[in-house]
Amino acid sequence: MMEADMRKVKCPRCGIVTEWSSANPYRPFCSKRCKNIDLGAWADEDYRVTMIDQEDFLLELQQVE
Repeated sequence: MMEADMRKVKCPRCGIVTEWSSANPYRPFCSKRCKNIDLGAWADEDYRVTMIDQEDFLLELQQVE
């Protein structure tokens, strides 16, 4: 792939612009360090997938039926 054709993305951790290609094994991160910091944040539960309250879910489910 030509250099001009390579897709550039910002590292989600530090914001440095990096290549999105098979040459970058840490993509979308710029480095192993940024990838590991992000993994650690998930392990520490810094990121969460929001969940709706079970009662709200059951009410919505009843409305669909």
